[in-house]
Amino acid sequence: MNLSPSQVWLLIGVAFCLIEMLVPIPTFLIAGAMGIAALFVAAIALILPNPALLILAWMSISGLLVIFSRRLIPKDSHQLKDAIEGLTLTEIPAGESGRVQYEGNSWKARCDDPHIAIAAQQKVIVLRRQGTTLIVVPENWLEKH
Repeated sequence: MNLSPSQVWLLIGVAFCLIEMLVPIPTFLIAGAMGIAALFVAAIALILPNPALLILAWMSISGLLVIFSRRLIPKDSHQLKDAIEGLTLTEIPAGESGRVQYEGNSWKARCDDPHIAIAAQQKVIVLRRQGTTLIVVPENWLEKH
C-alpha cells in the first residue's frame, strides 16, 4: 500500500487527536495541538508535497497551537482545590510512586508520608500536585493523625 503525503499526515493527525482524547494521562493539550497541526499539514500536502517543508510547517503550526492553548489552561492549574478524593489504580509502595485515578485521569502519585504504603483500589485524599505527580494520603490517614 502506497500512501500519499497527505494521507500520511492525515493518519498522524488522527492518531495524535485520539491520544489526546483517549489516553488517561494528562497531555495538557500538546498531543491535541500536534494532531490538529498534522491535519492542517495534510491539507497543505495536497498543494505542496515537499517533505521538508511539511515537517517545518507541522512544527511551526504545532508550536503556535501549543502557545495559544496555554491560554486555555488556568495559571493556577498546579494548585488543587481543597483536598479531593482519588482511587489508587496500583499499589503505592512506601517511599515510591504508583498510579491514582483523579478527575477521570490516571496520574503518577506518591504518598505524603514516605513510611506508608497504600494498596491498590483504595480511596486516597489528594493533597497537592508536584509537576505531574499527585501527593496523596490514605483516606483514613486523617483519622489516625
